[in-house]
Amino acid sequence: MLWTIPTLMTLTRIAAIPLIVGVFYLPIAVELQNFWATTLFVVFALTDWLDGYLARRLNQTSTFGAFLDPVADKFLVCASLLILVHLGRADVLVSLIIIGREIAISALREWMAQIGASRSVAVHMLGKLKTTAQMVAIPFLLFDGQLLGFIDTALWGWVLIWIAGVLTVWSMVYYLQKAWPDILDHAK
Repeated sequence: MLWTIPTLMTLTRIAAIPLIVGVFYLPIAVELQNFWATTLFVVFALTDWLDGYLARRLNQTSTFGAFLDPVADKFLVCASLLILVHLGRADVLVSLIIIGREIAISALREWMAQIGASRSVAVHMLGKLKTTAQMVAIPFLLFDGQLLGFIDTALWGWVLIWIAGVLTVWSMVYYLQKAWPDILDHAK
């Protein structure tokens, strides 16, 4: 089953990227741009949880969905980081660390799958913590204002994106260490 409800929801995360970018080109106040970009990011990021839940609940899991889900997540996160760098709200260094890790670990997972060692780079709690930190930091940085009148989202977003950066490096080292024996066995 290629076109299931969960797969279509996953595809909406990819389709959301031009919408989030486009908000910043609308002739509206910056505060409204920030609000709508944040709202769109949060709504589409929540589809990550919802599509997985529905795939299991409706028995609509598929290999295509399993492939597409992390790709959509990475597109959404990387595009949002590029927007934030462009707006001067995220540091280039931490963005490069996060984007570089995503590319490196994706390539490592593909290689490990080809050599039959995908279990050595299975998702770990560090990766989940990294993702959680990113998924809270990014909307905070997109919002860039006072939330509920007292939460400085720019400050907390900056702190959280750097925490995500540290967790990014830590999780990459973890995955490389787990894969190292298989890498040595198959390096030529």
